[in-house]
Amino acid sequence: MSKVIFVMVDALGYETAWARCGYLGHLAEVGKGAVYRVRGELPAQSRPMYETLMTGLPAGVHGICTNDYTGASKSESLFSLARRHKKTTAAAAYKWIAELYNGGGAFNPVTGRYQLGNQAGLIDNGIFYSVDDYPDSHLYADGDYLRRAFRPDFLLIHPMNVDDQGHRHGRDSREYQHAAEVSLCWVSQYLDEWRRDGYDVIVTADHGMDGLGIHYGDTPSQREVPLFIFSGQVEPGNFTDHTVSQLHIAPLACALLGIEAGKGMLRPAGEIRGLVP
Repeated sequence: MSKVIFVMVDALGYETAWARCGYLGHLAEVGKGAVYRVRGELPAQSRPMYETLMTGLPAGVHGICTNDYTGASKSESLFSLARRHKKTTAAAAYKWIAELYNGGGAFNPVTGRYQLGNQAGLIDNGIFYSVDDYPDSHLYADGDYLRRAFRPDFLLIHPMNVDDQGHRHGRDSREYQHAAEVSLCWVSQYLDEWRRDGYDVIVTADHGMDGLGIHYGDTPSQREVPLFIFSGQVEPGNFTDHTVSQLHIAPLACALLGIEAGKGMLRPAGEIRGLVP
């Protein structure tokens, strides 16, 4: 089965993603990709939703309920499931991903940035950053380096500039909208090469952003996020006339990887059209 690149654009709300989708939207229009509207879980906060996206579990089950949690994940994740099935993993991501899946404890920006050939954690090869304004251009380049150098079966790419600009200026600001456009443009530049290299590609977000630059609660701007899928295993088209649960995304990734979903994940991969149960 295919390898997977999972792009998690931090704080990219659904309406903004669709307004700035560019090439990704074009591919959905011409039958070369799928796009969904996702209803995110609560709380609409980063670290709890990282864990939800990687485990397919709600916060009340996986136990990470705020950004203040600093320990390691205690649940089966896409990283641990991949390792169990003898698949390799990599991540270009924010420091909280390293804390969750590569050992726990406070991230050390001096020694923790490059974690290559990791034997202790669940991410075999990682490049991690610790400042929220780390340029998305650099982050996507980090991720693509990991792809070319290590050929991982599962690669997480996690840019932060959209979230950073949202907190500074709010969802309706030019700065937030421009950051979203730039980040999706970088996906577009790499996408065709990733697909030629045999990767299925998922593009989604952990949560959205409201007009005050806040995300935590139950409003569409904070909870609704996009889901773009580029895979021969999924029916192409625009399916945004309804929302699907964020809990379907981890089992979707498992299905694309050809591995069994984790304990407690929704089975089959739910409302995503074209997947074999």
